[in-house]
Amino acid sequence: MPVLADPSIDQHGARQRILDSTAELIIEHGVAGVAQRQIAGRVGIRAASLYHHFASKNEIVEAVFRRGIDVMEHAWDEAAERTRGADPRTRLAAHIRAHLSALFDHGPYTAAHVTAFRTAPATVRDAVVPMRDAYEARWAAFLGELATDGELADGTPVGLSRLALFGAMNTTVEWFDADRGNLDELADTITHQFWNGVAA
Repeated sequence: MPVLADPSIDQHGARQRILDSTAELIIEHGVAGVAQRQIAGRVGIRAASLYHHFASKNEIVEAVFRRGIDVMEHAWDEAAERTRGADPRTRLAAHIRAHLSALFDHGPYTAAHVTAFRTAPATVRDAVVPMRDAYEARWAAFLGELATDGELADGTPVGLSRLALFGAMNTTVEWFDADRGNLDELADTITHQFWNGVAA
């Protein structure tokens, strides 16, 4: 195990704590409002010690965003497996609940991603876009399948409907308090509003 420049933090778990702290700070201040010294201060190390794990702040932010997408992908896979063979509305509800779970139940990574992606440096966005597009493509394919099967009203613009649904889900990080609210009820409400708006 290599010797760290900062003896106050060991190798095991150091990277994780840096990423956790950065994700929290991004939610609080946005990408531009987070300095490396703030990250180091929250972790409890010297700022120079960050370079033992990451080459730059942008590299840390990119890792946070990638982790946020990984969480969404994993939540999608679990929902798909759990509802295999179920009726379309049940499958939709499961994926909406999974997306909200990624935002609220599994740490700050996905919330940091959805709130700060568009204000991140271009190099960070460019690096993350393929992963982001792949996740969105899963939703597009799913909604497209519902439209093809006649589950959506004739003429429903699938692309715009997906964006509207994403807006409904992602903006909840700005006003929903998971410690006081009921996440299942929130998911049910979004599902009900979307399904009743587009169902045949």
